[in-house]
Amino acid sequence: MSTPSTWFGRWQDHQRIFAIALPMMISNIAAPMLGLIDTAIIGHLPDAIYLSAVALGAMVLSFIYLLAVFLRMSTTAVVANAFGANDISAQQKHFTHGILFAVVIGVVIIALSPLLPFVLGFLFSVEGELLGLTRDYIQIRVWAAPAALINLVVLGVLLGRQQAKAAMVLVIFTNLVNVIGDVILIIGLDLNVHGAAWASFAAEWSTAIIGLIIVSKHLHLSVLPKIQWQALRLLAQMNGDIFVRSLALQLCMVMMTGYASYYGTTIVAANAVLMQFLVLISLGLDGIAYSVEALIGQAKGSKNKTQIQRWYRLCLLWSILFACIYSLVFWGFGAHIISLITNIPEVIANAQLYLPWLIILPLLAHWSYFFDGVFIGLGASKAMRNTMLVSALGVFLPVWAFTNWFTDMENHGLWLALSMFMAARGISQWYWLRRHPTSLA
Repeated sequence: MSTPSTWFGRWQDHQRIFAIALPMMISNIAAPMLGLIDTAIIGHLPDAIYLSAVALGAMVLSFIYLLAVFLRMSTTAVVANAFGANDISAQQKHFTHGILFAVVIGVVIIALSPLLPFVLGFLFSVEGELLGLTRDYIQIRVWAAPAALINLVVLGVLLGRQQAKAAMVLVIFTNLVNVIGDVILIIGLDLNVHGAAWASFAAEWSTAIIGLIIVSKHLHLSVLPKIQWQALRLLAQMNGDIFVRSLALQLCMVMMTGYASYYGTTIVAANAVLMQFLVLISLGLDGIAYSVEALIGQAKGSKNKTQIQRWYRLCLLWSILFACIYSLVFWGFGAHIISLITNIPEVIANAQLYLPWLIILPLLAHWSYFFDGVFIGLGASKAMRNTMLVSALGVFLPVWAFTNWFTDMENHGLWLALSMFMAARGISQWYWLRRHPTSLA
């Protein structure tokens, strides 16, 4: 029979959770702060077209890299399992396979990059000098695509091995190099958009080189191991599953801004402000999710079912606690947060109108963050894909369509769809675990 002390875990257990979670939380805070400095440097150029070009070009590449997050997730899963089994050769193999995927996909992105400005111009009616500057930015920075994807693999290895401090240092280093590069190239050499692109290029490649050195040292990797095609095929399948999952998720997120345009520019701006609350939510919940991935992955690799259940229980407690804190903060200070983000009266008024959705959202969304970590740790990529598709196609789209076509909820309908989507993700993932009790038992 479990006692309260064993149920809530030992102090050392919570220390292990936050040894992973806290550095990643700091990374999640530091990167946007440095990104804000980056934007401020470009934003002080004499013409707003430069900031617009950098924003558009960065948006396109960031969206592509965000879809490639499967490289980080799948690498964390397989490395954590090998780390738990104390199998250094398997870790070396997974690292090599991940780098191979990163380089190949990066080269494909470079090859297809001439099409990106045309797609951008078609979707957003970007033309003239703005399109030209955006094209210049993309064509310079895209040559760092392999490096950006290698960084995802490196991050996956470090998290899988529970070396979160090294991961944090690399994330902060990337942004620092980018800011320093902006100061030298934009302010010092007056290279405007081209300087911003070259600064990002330098940041991504320098981080990739340092990351490869760090991981190679930790894995005692002097020569690359041979490619094992069976293992490579299994990793490709996992990557494909997580890619589909990420694509469905991003399309739902894009709807929150894209379709809001039909309700007017003020609603678009209000939704953009409120979506920043989701960024705040991810600062804490992502940290716990990283801990879940690494710790459950290690426990699975060591075939320790008791440890799997312990980390599941303890990380869930922290996830619930963070969700409650977020809801209380948004309830008490949500209006003040909105006023910090914007000073436009109409946007503030509309954002406050939809603020109640953000107060309840952490309580609904934290389950999906937590269960994503569990599924990655277990290597259940198909389940991640299937539960996401059920939630997106079976809940988000039908709820949005019903409220859009048969009610006058308008933007409230979008927020209802997002809330139901987040709840559906957590419920469907919980249901899958209930149907597959051996995953945690």
